[in-house]
Amino acid sequence: MIVKSSSLDAVIFDFDGVLTDNRVLVFSDGAEAVVCNRADGLAFDHLRTVGLPAHIVSTETNPVVRARGEKLRVPVLDSVADKAQAIKDLCTAHGYTPTRLIFAGNDINDLPAMNIVGHAIAVADAHPRVQVAAHHILTSRGGDGVARELVEDVIDFGANGLLPA
Repeated sequence: MIVKSSSLDAVIFDFDGVLTDNRVLVFSDGAEAVVCNRADGLAFDHLRTVGLPAHIVSTETNPVVRARGEKLRVPVLDSVADKAQAIKDLCTAHGYTPTRLIFAGNDINDLPAMNIVGHAIAVADAHPRVQVAAHHILTSRGGDGVARELVEDVIDFGANGLLPA
């Protein structure tokens, strides 16, 4: 599946299991850490360069989600109970059209969001029901460069196509 960037309003990512490998390290003081892929940083830089907005929408209530979003310079909606409603709210706030959105997810709580967007993407290790609902399944597993694969292999940027060498 190839999606022309000119047909998109934004790209939206779940966090855990999409931008992370879905594991969590829990320290004795209760603090948590996750594993992300640095290669995704260039993908988010490219989206910003070509003017295609990106967002992170997560049910997780953890400072690590916001910290990663800040590092990537991507707005984060965390502690979201209903991702479909959160996406509708983003559409209202930013003038997006749901059919002009990509949403990348991995688990069953992503299904309502996947059902309202024009381009539902599943990571390679997504729940089987998520894979069935997806319009496209990536070769990357969660936390293994999902944003990078989307930018390099799924979204066609035309003349702005390739990431800088």
